[in-house]
Amino acid sequence: MASDSNSSKKVQLADIAKKAGVSLSTVSKVLNGRPDVSDATRSKVQKLLSKNDYQRRGSSVTNSDLIEIVFERFDNLWGLQLLNGAVKEGHKHGLNVVISENGSRTHPDPEWIEGVLHRQPYGIILVFSDLTPPEKRKLARCGIPFATVDPSGDPAPDNMSVLSDNWTGGLIATRHLLSLGHTRIGIITGPQEMMCSKARLDGYSAAIEERGLTVEPSLIKIGNFTTEGGFRKGIELLKDSENRPTAIFAGSDLQAMGVYEAARRLNIRIPQDLSVIGFDDLQLSEFMGPALTTIRQPLHDMAASAVRMLIDARTGGDGPKRVILPTTLIQRDSARKLTDTE
Repeated sequence: MASDSNSSKKVQLADIAKKAGVSLSTVSKVLNGRPDVSDATRSKVQKLLSKNDYQRRGSSVTNSDLIEIVFERFDNLWGLQLLNGAVKEGHKHGLNVVISENGSRTHPDPEWIEGVLHRQPYGIILVFSDLTPPEKRKLARCGIPFATVDPSGDPAPDNMSVLSDNWTGGLIATRHLLSLGHTRIGIITGPQEMMCSKARLDGYSAAIEERGLTVEPSLIKIGNFTTEGGFRKGIELLKDSENRPTAIFAGSDLQAMGVYEAARRLNIRIPQDLSVIGFDDLQLSEFMGPALTTIRQPLHDMAASAVRMLIDARTGGDGPKRVILPTTLIQRDSARKLTDTE
């Protein structure tokens, strides 16, 4: 029986080698994570192995049904909406999702990669963070694809990534406030090192300048996408009653919540005295008082796209490697038109 099993295994590997146009020894090198195989050949062989449901003898994890989604912190509704999108799309394909809290916005902890190699998930979704070239090679040798949602920096051309059109979101948010007659518009951005923060700020600046106005540095506050940060920066923008803005563009709905609290403490009414617009369209936004006007970032679809990328990578699909999804203005009650006398 052992001889028949080994013969069957050899026939299967030989078939893989024939389809890939490589030698049997090359297929064996790929299976064993050997470095002396080109990336293109490794990718071709891994896709054929996955497509043909090949499982190494003694391995129970090669065909794992788990997608690991990696957050710096999983502690707010923004992350929950991403997770929901990944879970629903995964279930369509018989895949489950597990969460890992690890590292910073830019990179998981160094020891994380060894844990992943041991766990052997179906694929990995990184939220914000990226990997070093050696870490990418380790994952490639094990046939574990990864995709980044909302990358903090500019991803490498061969990285799979999903993001929203942050520049256009910043542009249309600011244009909307300008159309309501506001010319002193404050902005609370996210962290300076994050690509989405820079893009939203650039969109804000473009809208101000196309109106023939000057971007005032005093109206730009660098935040951190949290409610606490929105409160602190909101106080900074609003405490001077003579020079405060008539509108604030918060770089996230969570920051907009902080601005609401800052305005309340300073006895500033929204929208009568201050218009506010957020970014994300979290589920709570329409239940804030007043309901928050915001830019919808399709978080659910972003996560679902990342799951489909992983499936394509495992099955040899030809889907896109980089997806940019549109952002849209959602008008509610937190922004109003200024009168001629204001």
